[in-house]
Amino acid sequence: MKSNYLISTVLIVSLNLFLQAGCQEQAKSAEKPVTASTEPGPIVAPKTGESAPSISFEKVVHDFGQIEPGAQKVCEFKFTNTGNGLLKITNVERCCGVVTELSKSEYAPGESGVLKIDCRASNQPGELKRSIYVNSNDTVRPRIELTVKASIMTKISYEPKKVNLLLKDENASCPEITLTSVDNEPFSIKAFKSTGDCITADVNSLVVAPKFVLKPKVDREKLQKNLNGLIEISLGHPTVGEVTIAYNTLSEFKINPPVIIVFNAEPNKPVNRDVWILNNYDEDFEIESVSSKNSIIKVLSQKKIGNRYEFSLEITPPPVEGEKRIFTDVFSVNIKGGKKLEIACRGFYGRGPGSSSR
Repeated sequence: MKSNYLISTVLIVSLNLFLQAGCQEQAKSAEKPVTASTEPGPIVAPKTGESAPSISFEKVVHDFGQIEPGAQKVCEFKFTNTGNGLLKITNVERCCGVVTELSKSEYAPGESGVLKIDCRASNQPGELKRSIYVNSNDTVRPRIELTVKASIMTKISYEPKKVNLLLKDENASCPEITLTSVDNEPFSIKAFKSTGDCITADVNSLVVAPKFVLKPKVDREKLQKNLNGLIEISLGHPTVGEVTIAYNTLSEFKINPPVIIVFNAEPNKPVNRDVWILNNYDEDFEIESVSSKNSIIKVLSQKKIGNRYEFSLEITPPPVEGEKRIFTDVFSVNIKGGKKLEIACRGFYGRGPGSSSR
């Protein structure tokens, strides 16, 4: 809007629009940029001859194009006070993953400024779209939406995206891992490591190729100590430094519930709980012995049903010690053959008389 713009009437328009705030990751299609106020309420033009600021952006959408997952990108939105009054930027609303920088908040007529946007992409391929709202004392456009968007694409594709392992199978059923250059640009594999070093693979950092098929080897003993973790593959590539793949292992035994919790406990008042232990691989097993670390837990009954055991436990909260309002114990189950399972127990005392366990 130019300073000599003549407006002879007062416009009162009620806008009942819902604001869409927050990140809009994975957008299927880009929306048209909002260049006028989306704030509910009337838009009032300045009276004839009255000093009024006007904020005008050179653009309201910045498209980074194709970027890598996790990339840090910076862009600028230039603006000018094209009105004849002092422009005051009162607030910049930013979305998650966005940092904004504005050197000052007041601009004289004809003065220009720059709003810097620092945006980090997610670690997953897809569409990125984020909104920033600039609030000012421009009476015609008091709230303007700026948009940054991009297509998150990796130059290295890999399969599988997640590795599921089975302890009882050969090599824990670990699949081959395939890494492929999307643009056929050759790369190298510098290193291969995993949580607890339980999964390894032979790599030669001197070999350069557009595609690699790795054959991981699983150390079952180490895997049992690190059932869940990450595989990290370091790459010799101009833009992709590393590929990370999560792995999960189906444990041999499942405990339900995994932790025993007692609320509103009363000293010396027993509470009963049932605990199930089953074999995830449908194998038969025998329980050799059980124990309670702090002698708080007592086994009322134990019975075997198929490939699982049911325990009926009696938990007797000990006397309260000073201001301490909690108690703990560990219920241990020794499986014949050397396997030991531990179930943590945590109890919280009630705050006054009449409290009950639940």
